[in-house]
Amino acid sequence: MEFSYHNPTAIEFGQGKIKEIANKISKDKKILLVYGGGSIKKNGVYNQVIKALENHTFLEFSGVEVNPTVETMNKAVKIVKEEKIDFILAVGGGSVIDGCKYLAAASLYDGDAWDFLDGTTEVQKALPIGVVLTLAATGSETNHLTVVSKKETDEKRMYFSNYSYPQFAIMDASVMATLSDRQLGNGLVDAFVHTSEQYLTYPTSALVNDGYAETLFRALVTLADTWENRRTDNWLENLMHIANQALNFQIGAGVPQDWSTHLIGHELTAYYKLDHARSLAVVQPFLLDVMSEDKKEKIAQLGKNVFGIENDNAAVIKAMEKVYNKVGVPTKLSDYKIDDKVILNVTKALTKNGYTAMGENGNITLDKVETILTMSMK
Repeated sequence: MEFSYHNPTAIEFGQGKIKEIANKISKDKKILLVYGGGSIKKNGVYNQVIKALENHTFLEFSGVEVNPTVETMNKAVKIVKEEKIDFILAVGGGSVIDGCKYLAAASLYDGDAWDFLDGTTEVQKALPIGVVLTLAATGSETNHLTVVSKKETDEKRMYFSNYSYPQFAIMDASVMATLSDRQLGNGLVDAFVHTSEQYLTYPTSALVNDGYAETLFRALVTLADTWENRRTDNWLENLMHIANQALNFQIGAGVPQDWSTHLIGHELTAYYKLDHARSLAVVQPFLLDVMSEDKKEKIAQLGKNVFGIENDNAAVIKAMEKVYNKVGVPTKLSDYKIDDKVILNVTKALTKNGYTAMGENGNITLDKVETILTMSMK
């Protein structure tokens, strides 16, 4: 066990916390308020944010799409530079937050900020960011990961930077009450797979990491089993808290991590516009099946400590699928309109991006990706 861990994001969790924005951003800062398609104007969040900013100077930028693109965010970059914006306030879910992380760095960069995504250069500075979270899934509100897409080339890439941590995250789960079942189900699955990527590798001596990951798993199973309560405050609060803890990278500190499900899933999203969580759900069960020998001890540990299943790893994988199905998320690519070029498209993109030997052991190769996708398409 050897690791460095730092998380500077302040969390304000609970109902009515949006008003805390007024105390979190200095009044001498010129703010760009960034949000998505306008749902925040229907659920009351927008009015709460505007009220909190009544003594601040701010402009607005809307229209950040699901899976934010550099094409959209570069329009915001232009505004930031022309208007001399000092602070970015992201109001939304992971897409808006990730778009704003890119925006904050791109606004202080003279070149093409896609350079951060293709590995040409690293972020050296960025504008400060604050977050009002409206959808629980990605954990982006308190981590240093940025994922954005390039529409022109059907690419979805990511980068890490310590300059990408938001200064604060306002987390009022009551604002999620108006979300669709699809969004809530996606959030639960996303959190489950995030936890899996940091847990389903090989045995370690990290008792805290394993124990905390298993706590998150059990909590997500409980939420799936009580799906009928998904509009209650307690259910929503737990989902928001769990999703945050699943990807602030604490459970991954000092232990092996996988992330191959995400790398494959990103290409499915880039090419076929599958929701992020749904791209993960159609990959993970079959990846675990293909890699079952390598991961057998941790799959068995998950089975025993989370699902109460012993000596049947195939049943553990099926139990995971059942969790996703309970919240309305399919686990087969064949449930979507996917063309017969999916294997070629995904493997070609992985090759281009340098992901030809993935996973904790570097042995999830392109031939295995082909097998995984073939199984998911049956």
